[in-house]
Amino acid sequence: MTDTERTASNAGEFTVSEISGALKRTVEDAYGYVRVRGEVSGYRGPHSSGHCYFSLKDEKARLEAVVWRGVFGKLKVKPEEGMEMIATGRISTFPGASKYQIIIDAIEPAGAGALMALLEARRKALAAEGLFDADRKVRPPFLPRVIGVVTSPTGAVIRDILHRLTDRFPVHVLVWPVRVQGEESAAEVAAAVAGFNRLQAGGAIPRPDTLIVARGGGSLEDLWGFNDEAVVRAVAASTIPVISAVGHETDTTLIDFVADIRAPTPTAAAEIAVPVRSELVAVVDDRARRLYQAERRHLDTRRSELRALARAMPAPLDLVASQRQRFDHAGSRLSSALSAAASAHRLALQQSAARLRPGLLRQSVRLGRRTMDNLSERSAQQFIGTARRARRQFDQCGERLAPGILSRALAANRKQFDDIGRRLDPCYSRTVSARRERLDNLWKLVQALSHQGVLDRGFVLVRDSEGKALTRAGMVGPGEALRLTFADGDVAAVAAGSAPPRPSSRTKRTPSPKDPRDQGTLL
Repeated sequence: MTDTERTASNAGEFTVSEISGALKRTVEDAYGYVRVRGEVSGYRGPHSSGHCYFSLKDEKARLEAVVWRGVFGKLKVKPEEGMEMIATGRISTFPGASKYQIIIDAIEPAGAGALMALLEARRKALAAEGLFDADRKVRPPFLPRVIGVVTSPTGAVIRDILHRLTDRFPVHVLVWPVRVQGEESAAEVAAAVAGFNRLQAGGAIPRPDTLIVARGGGSLEDLWGFNDEAVVRAVAASTIPVISAVGHETDTTLIDFVADIRAPTPTAAAEIAVPVRSELVAVVDDRARRLYQAERRHLDTRRSELRALARAMPAPLDLVASQRQRFDHAGSRLSSALSAAASAHRLALQQSAARLRPGLLRQSVRLGRRTMDNLSERSAQQFIGTARRARRQFDQCGERLAPGILSRALAANRKQFDDIGRRLDPCYSRTVSARRERLDNLWKLVQALSHQGVLDRGFVLVRDSEGKALTRAGMVGPGEALRLTFADGDVAAVAAGSAPPRPSSRTKRTPSPKDPRDQGTLL
């Protein structure tokens, strides 16, 4: 046996817990109370337990830090991402993850961190060039046909985006796989944005209408690639509208300032990119319904106007009735006037007959007869002329109110009404067809989801005597009356044999694996 083997065989054995406890006591005894200066990294606010977990780092090393819930509420200065601070506390270990950490009791600010200072200087320089100006940004199209996504193909981000796009409005999605963390991530993201912009419209690969640059949350170092100047300039030079969805809502990178729209999360970016299809369908249906109602109101209005015009148009006989009445009145007055004139002349003749000699009387009679004849002829001619003028006026009025003119006016209005009806029929037919097709699809969906479809495929629904569905063999006892429902009817049955043991209603829950970062609570 060699000296090494003899020494190893004489060495005492430790369990993992024993050696972890010994290291914990050693570290805590050696560094019981210390002050550490460093930059906050990976801070995301209090955990659901109320504790805070983050890191303190400098240019060469990183130290995990913990602030317990009771201490966090008493801190005058809260930690922030990128803040350089002086933490006072004790060094300890966490055996569950084999790491050492500082448990902080107090925090003092020590100035802005180096990364934050560099980020601020770069932001000011790019802003001075006008890359962040609002007038350079354009609104993405309301309904893009193709969406390009620049992200990691294996992360949860792309799945969230695709799932959200499918729920709202399915479109063609092109994914340009890139690394979203590390030294090469910035170059790959910039190349992806430029590559999408080089695609030609109508080419073999469709050109996107909107770009989404997305990544999940992380520390400032994890997101540093999206603060690279090459990425910012590539997004600024993009002729395709870009939606930035890097990190969580509290994370801010330089790409957020230059992008056309900044989304708080990748899921929100998908919601901004496309509208909700069901809402668009509802809007179109509402517009179609309103158009149909407007057409109906328009037709009803024109029909009422046509009827009003027809009622306002006088009849042809009514137009000449006044002239005819005047003609009849003049004719009746002429007969009485002739009789009155004859009577007056006869009276005058009788009064002067005594003073007249027979010869003079005969001469006067002859003159009077000639005068009467002349008056009769003139009266007859005047009566005939008046009658002819009245008849001409009557004929002219009749010609202006001939049935052909009214027929042509009614035909023109009827033709316009028929044209409107012909234009409305296809619209109404398409609306009814679309509604019928939608109803058929919904009925097919109901039939597919109905239990009757399952029974038609050969399955059986088992129920007890009370009609309760039995889904497990342990719910059936020997001799129990059953009712079996097939696709074409029900059959009564009795359970035979021994039933397997009934499953317990309380199942043992398998403990979930413990998060190595979760150290529990001390309270």
